[in-house]
Amino acid sequence: MRVISGSLKGKKLNFLNAPLTRPLKDMVRESIFNTILHSNLINVQIQNSIILDIYAGTGSFGIECISRGAGEVSFVEKDKSALKILRENLNKLSIINKSFVFPVDSKSFLKKKIKISKFDIIFLDPPFSDRDYLDCIKNIKEQKIFKKNNLIIIHREKSSQEDYKELFKILKINVYGKSKIIFGSF
Repeated sequence: MRVISGSLKGKKLNFLNAPLTRPLKDMVRESIFNTILHSNLINVQIQNSIILDIYAGTGSFGIECISRGAGEVSFVEKDKSALKILRENLNKLSIINKSFVFPVDSKSFLKKKIKISKFDIIFLDPPFSDRDYLDCIKNIKEQKIFKKNNLIIIHREKSSQEDYKELFKILKINVYGKSKIIFGSF
């Protein structure tokens, strides 16, 4: 796994090879960023943006955002093994100064009344078997921790059938192999 573009282009990322984790493949990540950059439906730029990476794993999405000029990224991850590798990646790439790591699950993160900025882009990559992430999206919407011009991106299994109509406006859905990427806005 590597950083695809930007100031860290080509740098290798450590990843966790475990049955419960699935790293976001380079091809899928590259396609997500191409959609953000080139779709007429999306009005959010990565440059100087504030990013929330929930279910961050080892951090490939958020790290790619930093490489492409994001102002800061908040990583939320509860798995201790993934957290260890996430911190290794942030330190190895010398980007800890643009990162905030929250070693908790998404519910705990959203329940904390921490002073956080409103986010431009919110990325969720929960385990495919996880359905609790829908509550996470509801909490994000209720707490309004997003800017007026925002983007939510969700990585799901291609066959998943969740209904997001009550939660946010779907802008675009892309399918890559077994993966489905949903782009939306609150």
